[in-house]
Amino acid sequence: MDVREWTEVVGAFGLFALVITLPTVIIWQFAATRRARIQVVREQEYRKLAESAAAAQQGTEERLKEISERLAEMQGRMESLERILQTVE
Repeated sequence: MDVREWTEVVGAFGLFALVITLPTVIIWQFAATRRARIQVVREQEYRKLAESAAAAQQGTEERLKEISERLAEMQGRMESLERILQTVE
């Protein structure tokens, strides 16, 4: 083989490598971009879920505080009623 044939072989190999590498890199980058977008959407959904859970927990804590106050009030009334009943007996 002479030099010209070798340059054609090297050129063909280089062109083949370019034809294989370029689409591979483009597809790889497209997939990475898509995965990043999906991850951002997923993180936003988790953030919304966490915010709603925090709001629900805060509402539950407020209701529990109200119930505890009512229960303490009822306990005080019950003790007062028991004292009155013991006095009457």
